[in-house]
Amino acid sequence: MAPQTGPSDKGPPSIPAFPELLTWEEIRTRNGGGRGREQWLVIDRKVYDVTQFSRRHPGGSRVIGHYAGQDATKSLLEDFRELRCTIEKMGLLRPNHFFFFLIFLHLLVLDAASWLVVWYFGVSLVPFLAGMIDLLVSQIQMGWFQHDLGHCSVFRKPKWNRLLQIVMINMLKGLPASWWNHLHNQHHAKPNCFRKDPDLNMHPLLFSLGKTLSVEVWNGRFNDRKLELLAPLALVPFFQLTIFYFAIKRKKWLVSTASLDDKSFCVYLPRYLESTWFIWVTQMNHIPMDIDYDKNEDWVSTQLHATCNVNQSVFNDWFTGHLNFQIEHHLFPTMPRHNYWKVAPLVKSLCDKHGIEYKSKTLLTAFVDILNSLKDSGEHWLEAYLHG
Repeated sequence: MAPQTGPSDKGPPSIPAFPELLTWEEIRTRNGGGRGREQWLVIDRKVYDVTQFSRRHPGGSRVIGHYAGQDATKSLLEDFRELRCTIEKMGLLRPNHFFFFLIFLHLLVLDAASWLVVWYFGVSLVPFLAGMIDLLVSQIQMGWFQHDLGHCSVFRKPKWNRLLQIVMINMLKGLPASWWNHLHNQHHAKPNCFRKDPDLNMHPLLFSLGKTLSVEVWNGRFNDRKLELLAPLALVPFFQLTIFYFAIKRKKWLVSTASLDDKSFCVYLPRYLESTWFIWVTQMNHIPMDIDYDKNEDWVSTQLHATCNVNQSVFNDWFTGHLNFQIEHHLFPTMPRHNYWKVAPLVKSLCDKHGIEYKSKTLLTAFVDILNSLKDSGEHWLEAYLHG
């Protein structure tokens, strides 16, 4: 049965003011790319014109635009809605401010120590290495903390999250917060969906990803074990160029000179190691999972098919900024990270009940799976090249 239009208490007003049946063919053409760039969404079998609303969407116009012409109903089953209500009643969406204070304090101490060690002991090998390690750890932990702030999971009021995120990422890391949020919100809307998830923009420039995409790539020579060397090396200059492009295009001028100062160039090795750390952690939960064009799945299925977890431990939680709980993070993006372990058994029970695989692995296995996935994608490309 085709979706209907009609009045609703939630969301933007329905397209006409009277009930009308629409075909999926009509809806799919309103995906923001056709004449007039209309954007329609189906939510609970009702059709909404979100063309104007998309420009005011708090996550950015592209987030809601990625669902244009599709069924954007949030839940997989009523069970997921019930789970969401349960975690709200349990208080799992409320942040522990003392936890985040300790996170903030330890990264500031490490950042200050990195410069004090070199200033006090000089630039000989041992002080330099000690300062480099302190700087490396502080910078990656700043990255995880600003990620928390970007998801509005540190404070109850979004305004305070945004303000502190600007301090952390603009002033201490030299990246515009709006640039990060613009890309990262799209990733959460359509993870592992090519042309909608910006994290897949490396395909096919550096290496091909996924079976379907790999057979379409004209050149797969980079699709081997160069990830651990090539991608981190390119990440720092890539960030520098994209930062300036984004700042000029969007007129976002509040960017710290940390992106240009001696800290970025003279201490390039910690930046390179930080990029390596960042890439391995952020890709271990996604690259080994399904990567394809958007299949127009429901929201929950999209998240579960694109994510996996790494087993919990004190080290894994700290090393990954709790992104080892990637499944829970994608299902509940605003949940404070210190509560992921509490909701994980509930999510696993939901998956078991409905026959959905809940993947969790060791940290080492997760890293190896990145390489194996790239190797498999390269073999798919080679087979298509030789026998296609």
